[in-house]
Amino acid sequence: MKGVLYVISGPSGVGKTSIIELTLKKVKNLVFSVSCTTRPKRPNEVEGRDYFFVDIVKFRDMIERDEFLEWAVVHNHYYGTPRKFVEQEIEKGKSVLLDIDVQGAMSVMNKYKDAVYIFIAPPSFDVLKQRLINRGTESQENLQRRLEDAKRELSYIPNFEYIIVNTQLQESVDQLCSIIVAEQLKVKRIIDRLGLHRFFENGGENNE
Repeated sequence: MKGVLYVISGPSGVGKTSIIELTLKKVKNLVFSVSCTTRPKRPNEVEGRDYFFVDIVKFRDMIERDEFLEWAVVHNHYYGTPRKFVEQEIEKGKSVLLDIDVQGAMSVMNKYKDAVYIFIAPPSFDVLKQRLINRGTESQENLQRRLEDAKRELSYIPNFEYIIVNTQLQESVDQLCSIIVAEQLKVKRIIDRLGLHRFFENGGENNE
């Protein structure tokens, strides 16, 4: 029984991290794939929990060895999803959740047609801008670049299967949990995993 790959994407500052952290606490048999990045670690981030922080030489070496499921340059830094972890967890029957940028999501779409693609959107562009300002981690130059990137990323919404507008955190978490459960109960996935025959087992026997 293979797991399901869930790809979460959306602009920087939309609240993906908070939604994912709470969802992982509520959904069983769901694991998070930690990405590699060359960007500097922020004060509240933990190595191996938020990202694997590597230098550019190490990252390029991993590209050469085809160790990434996908990788991209975002805001002048490299980001990539380690392939081995994702594939091993899915084969073990665990569902895997990716938090990647839109560019990376488009790349995964070309390789994994059976994955589930979910876009996290802000209630409005002004709300997104204020969230980035409140985060206090960006210079004015970086803030402007992230806002320009957000406009481009929002244009990719039609490529995704689901959209969650993150107005209220708990509501967004509930919506993501609902998507995960619904996808796991799809007839196609059940038949692919268990086979149709199990529903007819012992059908002709007397159970008295």
